[in-house]
Amino acid sequence: MLRHLRTPIAVAILALAAASVAAARPSAAPTLRGSVGPGYTITLGMNGKRVTHLKPGTYTFVVKDRGAIHDFVLEKQKGGTFEKELTGVSFTGTKTVKIKLTSGTWEFYCRPHEATMHHDFKVG
Repeated sequence: MLRHLRTPIAVAILALAAASVAAARPSAAPTLRGSVGPGYTITLGMNGKRVTHLKPGTYTFVVKDRGAIHDFVLEKQKGGTFEKELTGVSFTGTKTVKIKLTSGTWEFYCRPHEATMHHDFKVG
């Protein structure tokens, strides 16, 4: 009788082990898609929607720079010490970077054209 129970018990143990390993894996960072250019446009979105509010955490930024006269800068406002140029003025193409966003107001902009090419969003 024990022989008949061994197989179902072993299968159940393996299933529980696999489930616990899957649960222990960290989930992938959500992806934010940014673009700058062509023309004087700059955007940041997630799942096809403009970003206005996010939860604190780590995000993967995928930025398409389509203009050699633009850059894409991310900065935390009001007491923040974070400022990072994700693409440079002479760069065109796509860059990917992971960034941990903390609570507060964040801004993304094109440094040479910041007066017209900027948006902000809240984290928290």
